[in-house]
Amino acid sequence: MIHKPISIKNLSLSFPHKTCFEDFNTQISYGSRVAIIGHNGSGKSTLLKVLQGMVEATSGYIKVPGDVTFGYVPQVIENFDSLSGGQRLNKAVTQAISLDPNVLLLDEPTNHLDRNNRKSLIRMLYTYPGTLIVVSHDTELLRNCIDILWHIDHGKIHVFSGNYDDYTREIRIKRTSIEQELSRLNFQRKDMHRALMKEQQRAAKSKMKGQKSIDQRKWPTVLSKSKAFRAEETSGRKKLAIDHKKYELSKQLSNLRLPEIIVPKFSLNSSEIGNYTLISISNGTIGYQIEQNILKDITLSLSSKDRIAITGNNGSGKSTLVKAILADQKVIKTGHWHIPKQEDIGYLDQHYETPSPEKSVLEFMLELVPSWSHAEVRKHLNDFLFRKNEEVNALISQLSGGEKARLSLAKIAAKTPKLLILDEITNNLDFETKAHVTKVLKEYPGAMIIISHDEDLLREIEICDTYTIKDCNIMYN
Repeated sequence: MIHKPISIKNLSLSFPHKTCFEDFNTQISYGSRVAIIGHNGSGKSTLLKVLQGMVEATSGYIKVPGDVTFGYVPQVIENFDSLSGGQRLNKAVTQAISLDPNVLLLDEPTNHLDRNNRKSLIRMLYTYPGTLIVVSHDTELLRNCIDILWHIDHGKIHVFSGNYDDYTREIRIKRTSIEQELSRLNFQRKDMHRALMKEQQRAAKSKMKGQKSIDQRKWPTVLSKSKAFRAEETSGRKKLAIDHKKYELSKQLSNLRLPEIIVPKFSLNSSEIGNYTLISISNGTIGYQIEQNILKDITLSLSSKDRIAITGNNGSGKSTLVKAILADQKVIKTGHWHIPKQEDIGYLDQHYETPSPEKSVLEFMLELVPSWSHAEVRKHLNDFLFRKNEEVNALISQLSGGEKARLSLAKIAAKTPKLLILDEITNNLDFETKAHVTKVLKEYPGAMIIISHDEDLLREIEICDTYTIKDCNIMYN
């Protein structure tokens, strides 16, 4: 059923420690297809809850007509404990659609989906006839299902009509234009400085004509001095105008900033790692109960510099295989298993949790590498964009998802494991943090096993081999 427009007036959202956005005004017409994007912790998920009245905004209001029916799928789905993440999502979407909503609200819906389920969801959203409002960093979804972007950035919500590719293209064009204008102003300022110096040199030469000309009250020297003073005064005014314009352009440029780059320094390098067999599994089986195998006939070999991806449908056993390699006692193994010592394995999942949530970032790193000086730890954290005192002294429990990801990357670089196991690590990450993760993984010197449905990431970090789990078997592609 077609709904009347939803009106948003002067909407603001803030918390004691930050302001997410202020004075947001817009109207949502039936059939709008909106994506909310922005950094982790910017207020995207909370805005979805505000829209349907689950959370109260700091100020302003949303006028929701009586003919609106919401369907909502949160990012974290608590129900259906026995199901995998992708299976939970499918169940939650089915429940939401069963309400016959004319406004569908989805929070990172493709996070846990395998390739087939992801494509099916995107097809469904593409044909969905009602109003769609989605929080997502999935470029394929943004490219195919969205025609309006709400970008939460710098305390404002910027509204853009078009898909994500259109948006990034416009930002690149604006950025290039501003950079060219700044370059022109810098040249103009230098040119003015050269002209002023030339005028001052002329005045100095006039002065050197001698006391005799001054005594005879000849005007050229006086005129030269006056001319030089006027030139200096004019130049000063022009420089102030240029500096003001440069300041305004620099502010605009900061709003179009590109992600800062992390340049990691690892405690191990390729030559120190060497080249040998790190994992060897033959005739293996795994499961949680005897004679009820999730995977069987497992044959897998990994050298000290290999990078492999494990793919398969949701619930196929990918994470169980990882748990077996991590020596999880709940997983029952049979067959021949040669795996590294646990201290030689690093593990990251999408939550980026650490065992020390009540420690500060600085305390965590000082304990991790006690041989480092305070200055060395600060420099290392600086490389991972923890620079201000309030950032390094922040409690880990208070960090955003992106900050936790950067801290986990800092840990891997400071105490580099020989094997890195990654389980859907780009779920929930904004574009900037994902770029940081990709950069560090690309330069990581050791072996890697990654579970991911993110094809862009797998291509970027140069995965050499892929294994697919299907029908309780793992097969080399």
